[in-house]
Amino acid sequence: VQLQASGGGAVQAGGSLRLSCAASGRTFSSYAMGWFRQAPGKEREFVAEIRWDETTYYSDSVKGRFTISRDNAKNTVYLQMNSLKPDDTAVYYCAVGPITIGLIGSVDYWGKGTLVTVSS
Repeated sequence: VQLQASGGGAVQAGGSLRLSCAASGRTFSSYAMGWFRQAPGKEREFVAEIRWDETTYYSDSVKGRFTISRDNAKNTVYLQMNSLKPDDTAVYYCAVGPITIGLIGSVDYWGKGTLVTVSS
């Protein structure tokens, strides 16, 4: 199984980016898929998830600004990030788990990460 994340980059505050994470090796339509992030010197934290039934959950820090979606036909999860802030600067990791990825311990598979840098 591989999770290939892409779409990271450098933007100014207020800008937008769209992250993608394509899974290969098996089908994850019945799994939860989502994103964590890790800023320099900080622990990895939950960002958003979308479960098998399209239910979505967000951390309070991104709610209202980020939107998660999935395309089961492409085995891909997306994260649309709007109104970006310097505090959103981090390496973003996609993650997949059988029920939820709300806790790090519930993640079965991790992507390698993509860097998002937001300048003020």
